[in-house]
Amino acid sequence: MKRFAVAAGVIAAGGAILAGVLVATTGGGSDGDFRGSRPPARVELPDFTLRDFRGPSVQSRDTRGKAVLVTFLESKCTESCPIVASQVARGLRLLQPDERSRVVALAISTHPGDDTPASVRTFLRRHRAEQALHYLVGTEAELRPVWRAFQVLPALDTGDPNLHSVPVRIFDPDGVWVSTLHTGADLTPANLRHDVLEALS
Repeated sequence: MKRFAVAAGVIAAGGAILAGVLVATTGGGSDGDFRGSRPPARVELPDFTLRDFRGPSVQSRDTRGKAVLVTFLESKCTESCPIVASQVARGLRLLQPDERSRVVALAISTHPGDDTPASVRTFLRRHRAEQALHYLVGTEAELRPVWRAFQVLPALDTGDPNLHSVPVRIFDPDGVWVSTLHTGADLTPANLRHDVLEALS
């Protein structure tokens, strides 16, 4: 029963995301033939600074001029997260070197206690994503404003590493959200490559 209640919370959070999108701003993003779902309004990449698990800081404002992939992971997750990390890494490997140089892929921690550098490194290596993803970590105080800005439900709040928001959102070089790919629906390496190239065009 508890798991169903939390799942309902995830669905409710999804509704909140949609509502937030609808009221965020007006106007459209890039005009492209995306395979992922399109946000219904112009929403821009939030401004944030977090640490890559390797140590360096990553600022979202520094990604302007590149396509940006953002997803939300938990290194102890054994269900959706391994699929997402693997599919994203495989999709990025389909890009030509000059295309790949114009893309930044970010995974934001949904559980600061679980996502230690050692745990993240093991997770990324296991799923062949260490070279593909900047896995961003921080304290709860640092991460919670980011979760709120993206309107995602973190694993920290559900108490279950397998239960949290895990979309793959794609932002164009102007920082506009243009597509979302979902595990079990439209997240495939081919679709990810396609939507990244659409975002870059």
